[in-house]
Amino acid sequence: MNLVLQPWRLFLLIIANWSNQQQQPRIDYLETQCAVLIEQLGKRRFLLTDDQRRLAVKGKILGRKQLSEDGTLFTPDTILRWHRQLVASKCDYSDRKEQKPGRPRTRQMIVDLTVQFAKENPTWG
Repeated sequence: MNLVLQPWRLFLLIIANWSNQQQQPRIDYLETQCAVLIEQLGKRRFLLTDDQRRLAVKGKILGRKQLSEDGTLFTPDTILRWHRQLVASKCDYSDRKEQKPGRPRTRQMIVDLTVQFAKENPTWG
């Protein structure tokens, strides 16, 4: 096994460690903030709008196990249900229901001109 670190690996390790040191206080602050919110809310239930449920996308990435370990404002089942509903709403093709199937109707002006040409020129076609 090669124990000697190459210079670029050492540099990458230093940058990763520095980045972690910069992000860890922010993560700790946000975790504490969520804990305070949970304490204030207690067992009360509050509703989110559909736009606020973008939390479901981030929760899906974490997964059920990580969500249950973190102790979030919502249960993992609720967050994953929101994600399923979000995906289902994107795939329901509701935008196509407004359109009528088939070829669009011919404009009445074109129909009138065609009839007029046919009456004026009975030998055509």
